[in-house]
Amino acid sequence: MKKILVTTLGVALVAGLAWATPEEDRLAFIDYHKKRFPNVAVEDYVNGVYAINPPAYQQWLQIEEFPPYELAMAEGKELFETPFANGKTYADCFPNGGIGIRQNYPYFDAETGQVKTIELEINECRERNGEKPFKYSKGKMAAISAYMAFTSRGEKLNVVIPDDPRALAAYEDGKEYYYSKRGQLNFSCADCHVASSGMMIRADMLSPALGHPTHFPVYRSKWDDMGTLHRRFGGCNKQVRATPLPAQSEEYRNLEYFLTYMSNGMEVNGPGARK
Repeated sequence: MKKILVTTLGVALVAGLAWATPEEDRLAFIDYHKKRFPNVAVEDYVNGVYAINPPAYQQWLQIEEFPPYELAMAEGKELFETPFANGKTYADCFPNGGIGIRQNYPYFDAETGQVKTIELEINECRERNGEKPFKYSKGKMAAISAYMAFTSRGEKLNVVIPDDPRALAAYEDGKEYYYSKRGQLNFSCADCHVASSGMMIRADMLSPALGHPTHFPVYRSKWDDMGTLHRRFGGCNKQVRATPLPAQSEEYRNLEYFLTYMSNGMEVNGPGARK
């Protein structure tokens, strides 16, 4: 099993040990954040950087009174409910008609031997019903995903790693990607969002890793638009001057698998609004 060294982060995480189980990783991840931000309740990390930045939190609450993602969410609901040319809808493709299921994604699909995300399955649904796939990072995809996330608000993330060596391998690949340095700046995801969380980068505070997937898709002021989690992955790669991977690539899906498992038990509160 791959060994990931996180001692350079100054973090004594069980996640850095070769034989740690996913659950040991998760508990160590939570324990680290508890020690780093002792005044923040674990459940508050669903609010991202606003959990650790009280002034910004107050501004964010005002934004949430008239959330900028409402139009996209309304569009997503309409798209979700509009029948395809063959008369079927997205509800025919998902458990429980696609309502209140976001907390179970991503999951490992034993049939294909791959991690499935909700965005991947939205396009698979479209293609099975004779429709053209959407682009994965924004637009109609983000809108539908936002609506589906909204129907799961308050449900707790429940990502499962089954007793299947392929599933564990996918999780480990995602973990390795998260802690591996890349790009001209030689940064890993963890350099910013674990070791440096709460610190400033120019005018922005770096958000903590715990809870990151809970509020996606998000409307970012920087984008003036909605975006999926994989859009954000690509943006982070660009910021460290690394070549971004395609949205829904195997590497990004495995990364989402690892990162979402780290936030298991936390409530879904997407879609969200961020800077």
